[in-house]
Parts: sequence; C-alpha cells; structure tokens
Amino acid sequence: MPETVFGLPTHALIVHATVVLVPLAALAVLLHAFWPVARRRLGVVTPLLAGVALVLTPLSTESGENLQRDVRNTALVRRHVELADGLLPWVIALFVVAVGLWLLHRSADPRLRVRWVPLLAAVLAVVAAVGVTQQVVRVGHAGARATWDGVVSTQ
Repeated sequence: MPETVFGLPTHALIVHATVVLVPLAALAVLLHAFWPVARRRLGVVTPLLAGVALVLTPLSTESGENLQRDVRNTALVRRHVELADGLLPWVIALFVVAVGLWLLHRSADPRLRVRWVPLLAAVLAVVAAVGVTQQVVRVGHAGARATWDGVVSTQ
C-alpha cells in the first residue's frame, strides 16, 4: 500500500472513508432490523455496506501502522493505536449480523419465524451497532487528539 496519495498520508484518506462507512453500515443494520419498509428497500445493501466497512478497517489499520513509523511515538499515538486494534472485532460482528439479518428476512423457512429468532437478531443488531459506533468514536477522538493536541489553540 502506498504511504501517500497526492502528497497526503494514505491513512488520512482511508480513515475518513472508514469513519463514514462504519456508522452508516451500523445505521443500515438497525434500519434492517427494526423497520420493514427500510428492510425491503435496503435489501442486500446492508450486508454490502458492512462488507465494505470490514475491508476498510484493516486497510485503515495497515495504513496507520505505516504512518506510525513517521510520527513521534507519544502516549496519545499509542492510545489511538490501542483503541484502533479493538475496532476490527466490532466490525466483524456488525458484518455477521448484517448478513444474518439479510438471510433471516429473505428466508421462507417457518422455523426462523419463531418469535425469539427475530428478537435475538434485533438484540444482536443493537449490540453490534452501538459497539461499533462507540469504538469508531473513541478511535477517531484519540486519533484527532494525537494529531492536533498542542497544534490548535483553544483560546
């Protein structure tokens, strides 16, 4: 992976796509789980968005590791890296739930219409969406602090 694109660190470009698409995929999962009209309109878009988020997450991490070699190793950078390592499991969970919801609502199998199956799917959707969103916010905040701490005056 190139370290820069058009003179900018690749990490900055990929991370912005990740920061947009991961919460968007989480929103699609929630809509898919709770709103039948949205579920019909979203269709396969929900697992596709989650799949793109799943691909972008390790690319963000890899590009961040490349960038880390070129920046000072501060406590803020280490905290950002530590939090970023915790994002992938949440994105995997979101992808699995997205695919599961899509398959569940496409299936005509009456065994999947038992009351507890859609309820369990909805609970897992909420857990995955909230988990991935809070982790993206924490990672992004730590990255912003690592980048801008001491650079911008708050006065």
